Amino acid sequence: MKTNKIAMMGLLTALAFVFSYIEFLLPINIGVPGAKIGLANLVIVVAIYIIGERNAFVLSCIRVILVSLTFGNMAMMLYSLAGAMLSFLVMILAKKSNKLSATGVSVLGGVFHNVGQIIVAMFMLDTAYILYYLPFLMIIGTISGIVIGLLASAIISRLKKLRIN
Repeated sequence: MKTNKIAMMGLLTALAFVFSYIEFLLPINIGVPGAKIGLANLVIVVAIYIIGERNAFVLSCIRVILVSLTFGNMAMMLYSLAGAMLSFLVMILAKKSNKLSATGVSVLGGVFHNVGQIIVAMFMLDTAYILYYLPFLMIIGTISGIVIGLLASAIISRLKKLRIN
């Protein structure tokens, strides 16, 4: 059983890394500089429901560190970790409430990822003016969260069917 868990973590880590790489290679201009769809978050949302919160947390941390070391720098890692950790915390709380679907959980994750990054930017840049950027990021986070959440819901449903059969 432990071997299966390790294999699943490896596969999900690789998938999240590949999605991050695709997003890095094909920067999709969605109107706000630096904003991304968050393809790798698809893996994290699915992981929360399939392999559990603790393993999904480890997966999220590993992904951020690997992607930052490969495609970014220490500042990117700081922003990404802040966004990922706040996003993850909010998604776990939302999932535990049993009031939201995976899509709702994903939307909150998308929005709070941006909130976490804005908080770090306020401290690093020593200005509150960056808050003016937040409404645009929240809209993008909501739209991305819906898309990622719908995909995650479909994947979760299929994976659960595969386990039953």
